[in-house]
Amino acid sequence: MAQKKSLIIAAAVLVAQLLLYYSLRSFPAFIERWYSTGIYPFIAKTMRYALGWIPFSIGDVGYAVCIILVLRWLWISKKGLITLSRKRYLQFLTTLNVVIALFQVLWGFNYYRQPLHVTLNKSQTYTLDQLKRTVNEYVAVSNQLHASLQPIDSLPVTFTRSQAELFEIAAPAFEKVPQQELRISMGPTSIKESLLTLPLSYMGYGGYLNPISGEAQTNGYINFYKAPVLILHEMAHQLGYAKENEANFIAINAGKVHSDPYFQYSANVFALNYLLGELAANDMEAFEVAKASMRPGILANYRELRTFWQQYEGVIEDVSQATYNQYLKANNQPGGMQTYSYVVALLVASE
Repeated sequence: MAQKKSLIIAAAVLVAQLLLYYSLRSFPAFIERWYSTGIYPFIAKTMRYALGWIPFSIGDVGYAVCIILVLRWLWISKKGLITLSRKRYLQFLTTLNVVIALFQVLWGFNYYRQPLHVTLNKSQTYTLDQLKRTVNEYVAVSNQLHASLQPIDSLPVTFTRSQAELFEIAAPAFEKVPQQELRISMGPTSIKESLLTLPLSYMGYGGYLNPISGEAQTNGYINFYKAPVLILHEMAHQLGYAKENEANFIAINAGKVHSDPYFQYSANVFALNYLLGELAANDMEAFEVAKASMRPGILANYRELRTFWQQYEGVIEDVSQATYNQYLKANNQPGGMQTYSYVVALLVASE
């Protein structure tokens, strides 16, 4: 009887948690003020101070241990699962309640914060002419940066520094972003190459944030134009920008004002790729004109990235991407992975 009562309580707590988190979507200004710009910065800095100095990812070790423990639990409990053992389900629900609560308190509430276009007082809509002007501006800057880094216009810009070296110089860019509302001193950093880079590659991911440890992990195989902006993207997550599109926008803005030209190039061509995709969807003729005006080496950099991901394509990536799409929808991003295109509206509105 006691176990049955505990099981009912655990289930009720889980339902109450889910209802609470769903209701928080209606109070973005409250979350912005009291959590994202209130409590969370102290939580994040504490975690970065605590774990940032460790050269490997504690979060990845935790993931590996959890996978082993779950497999062990399933093996030991297989008979109990079949017979609907109350004890086993109580263990499962209790663990689930704790994990979900930790996820939300340590980072997840950021999914419910005020949208970035509201914070910046920017419009979400734009005209085709505005999009064309923005594309032309990014083409001009990207061409200039490419010429300064690669004198042969048909060759890609080569990135020779390791991710570890890029980690060391990335953070100061966040103090220089043009929007005062986004300017921040990151303090201690905690970004590392993932110990799980190989499975991460097959899953199709460039990096991720561990919300429990506060560590940002990057795909250690990425060492071309995407690397600097990828690092800034994961750091943006650490700063409380949970939504992928907003983290992209923050990373682009930080990269553009970075003192290092490789960061500038990475951010500009990354943004240009999004803009070109939107232009192609709305005016193919204008897209072809813009593409023809680009130095071929920029397109070669894009091909490098596509070639890298092609070698890992398969069922694992398909399942992973579909799962992540549902995860985004469950965390206040109704469009799932399609919400990534929101960054275009922010880019256009910022020019």
